[in-house]
Amino acid sequence: MVDEKTSKSASESNANQTTPAPKADSAKGDSSQGDTKPAAKAQAKKKEKPPPVEDKPFPEFIQEHFFPSLQSALQEEGIDDIQLSLDQRPLAVIGIDDSEPYWHVQGQWQGGDRQFNIAFTKDDIKSSKVFYFADKGSQPSTIEQFMGDERRVNLDLMVLYTVQRLNAQKWLTRN
Repeated sequence: MVDEKTSKSASESNANQTTPAPKADSAKGDSSQGDTKPAAKAQAKKKEKPPPVEDKPFPEFIQEHFFPSLQSALQEEGIDDIQLSLDQRPLAVIGIDDSEPYWHVQGQWQGGDRQFNIAFTKDDIKSSKVFYFADKGSQPSTIEQFMGDERRVNLDLMVLYTVQRLNAQKWLTRN
């Protein structure tokens, strides 16, 4: 009989000891979760993302972001003497008599023997763009839409499309 009382009292005391512990833990867990949520919201407000580089003014974006990225990508393709410039001028394509100035990104290498132009209809990277090129000092005679199907225009896509277009001309690698 003593064994039954001892075992009952031992199990009751164990039950009493273990029951409060989970309540205390859950109470601590609730209060600590409540404290971290406002702190996390405050940190989220403090860590705002900087605006994307594509939102910078057009000339700044081209000169500070597009040119270095494009130059790096072309160097990876083996073009070390690339000269990039940005200016406003009319389209210089045979058969086009448009005197309206457009923003032009011009790239030249091999002493000017190879040249490409990307003309923007507005000072916005999301505006309509055209591409034309010339080889061995000739005047460009073909003008093509550039990135016309892209809804989203960003730095990486502009560099990718430029490199792809030059590669399609067989100026970067041979088939």
